[in-house]
Amino acid sequence: MGPLALKREEHFTYGDYLTWDDGQRWELIDGVPYNMSPAPRLRHQAISRELLTEFALHLRGNSCQVFAAPFDVRLPESDESDDLVETVVQPDLLVVCDKTKLDDAGCRGAPDLIVEILSPSTADKDLKVKFDRYQRAGVREYWIVDPTGSTVQLYTVGMDGKYGRPEVFGAADRVSVGIFPNLEIDLATVFAE
Repeated sequence: MGPLALKREEHFTYGDYLTWDDGQRWELIDGVPYNMSPAPRLRHQAISRELLTEFALHLRGNSCQVFAAPFDVRLPESDESDDLVETVVQPDLLVVCDKTKLDDAGCRGAPDLIVEILSPSTADKDLKVKFDRYQRAGVREYWIVDPTGSTVQLYTVGMDGKYGRPEVFGAADRVSVGIFPNLEIDLATVFAE
């Protein structure tokens, strides 16, 4: 079995997730557990650091906050208790502007922006499973960062509640962050070797 996902026939909840103490990092999407091992590679972490820095500097003194993995995001379907939530993810980066969604366990509800940085062991999950789940949860802006191709696919939620066609940016581009009209990120800095 590959490192992408350790899928089991059972169905799990956040209550189960909290009891797992095997030293591994896990995500739970619609009741299916995904093992997040191995740890991300150096380039992945460097890109994450640069994006985190850009967001953190911009958000200083702002009501919105940026967080980096590992940071649990619980995505309930409705008003079920935490123990019954079937999705808990650890995005590479996330921005939350509604402080009522934050608690000691992390975030409950859709962040305003999520960044996932692709790695060989998570690419399929990020491009398909998480894409669908983030769209369903109402994440306003979803970035998929490809370290190999030095690209960013930026998805925003339309009036129909669905992600439209992505805007695609390369290493020579500057990205205007949709949820922050006055923030532009220079990808040459983000993708610098």
